[in-house]
Amino acid sequence: MASTKKKTKKSNATKTISNSNPEPTLDDMKKLYEEMLLIRRFEEKAGQLYGMGLIGGFCHLYIGQEAVVTGIQSVQEEGDTVVTTYRDHAHMLAQGMTPEGVMAELTGREGGYSRGKGGSMHMFSQEKGFFGGHGIVGASTSIGTGLGFAHQYRNDGGVAVAYMGDGSANQGQVAECYNMAALWKLPVLYVIENNQYGMGTSTARHAAGQLYARGQGYGIPGEQIDGMDVFSVQNAARQALDYVRTGNGPYILEVMTYRFRGHSMSDPANYRTKEEVDGKKNEDPIIQLRNVMMDQHNVKEEDLKSIDKEIKARVKKAAEFAENSPELAPEELYTDVLIEVE
Repeated sequence: MASTKKKTKKSNATKTISNSNPEPTLDDMKKLYEEMLLIRRFEEKAGQLYGMGLIGGFCHLYIGQEAVVTGIQSVQEEGDTVVTTYRDHAHMLAQGMTPEGVMAELTGREGGYSRGKGGSMHMFSQEKGFFGGHGIVGASTSIGTGLGFAHQYRNDGGVAVAYMGDGSANQGQVAECYNMAALWKLPVLYVIENNQYGMGTSTARHAAGQLYARGQGYGIPGEQIDGMDVFSVQNAARQALDYVRTGNGPYILEVMTYRFRGHSMSDPANYRTKEEVDGKKNEDPIIQLRNVMMDQHNVKEEDLKSIDKEIKARVKKAAEFAENSPELAPEELYTDVLIEVE
C-alpha cells in the first residue's frame, strides 16, 4: 500500500494537477486504520441489530468499501460538503457524525440525526456538511451538483463531494449534471463507487465502457483508481480536490471497490460465487493497512488488538444509546412535514 505505486487509468481530458503526495506517517496510518475499523465494526453491529429486528426497512452495509470514503474524507477541507446514496452509514461516520446519533437513527429513535424519521437511507447533518443519503438512484449526483453551485455562488472555497454507485452512473440525470457542472465550472468531485454490482447485476452486463471516461464529452477529466488501497484513494482524492478547488471545474473519480455483503440485508448474493468473494477478501483494505503497519513499522499485533477492543467498546456504547433512546410518540407523525410562512 504505502510502499507501492499503483497505476491509474485517466481520461484524455485530464489537465495537469499536482503530483505531490506526502508519504504517510505511522500516526497517519493509525488514524486511517481506526476510521476504517470503526466503519467495519459499526456496520457489523448494524447487521446484528437488523437481525434482531431493531432496525426496520432497508439497510445497506458498507463492509469491504471502507477505504473509499476514509481516503477521500481524510484529504477534504473544512467547509466541503458531502452527499451520497443509500449506502451511507460510513460517509456519516467519516464526516464526524457520532456513532450514537447514526445508530439511533437506524433504530428509529428520538436521539437519531433525523429524530428517528429517516432511518438508514435518509439522515443528514448540516452542521457536519453531510446532506444526506438518498434512496432515489442518481439523486445524490443531482443534489451534489446543486451543492457545487452553492459553493460557487457563495464563493466560500468549498467543494461538493458527490458519491454515486456504478448503477447510478447509468442514470440520465448524471449526464445532465456533467453537462451543467462543466458549463459552469462547478466545484464538484464526482465519486463513482464501483463495487462491481448494480444490485445483483455485474458492471460487465450493465455498463458499457469505462465509467470514469463518461465525462470526456463534456471536457471533465477523470481516472479509475484502486479503491481497496486507502493510500491510492487518498492520493488520487488529494490531487482531484486540488484540481477542483482551484477553479478548474468538476472531476470524476471511479473508485474500484467491492462489497463483501449483499446489496442489502435482504440480498443473499447468490449471483456471486464463494470463490469470487473469498478472492476479493484477500484485498480487504483493513487487512492491507494492518499488514503495512506490522511489516514496515513494526507495529505489534497486541497494539492493533487494543485498538480493535476500544472501537468495539465505542460501537457497543452507540448501540446501547440507540436502544435506550425513546421511540417517537405517535403524534410526531405529523410534525416536521410542513412549515407555515406568514
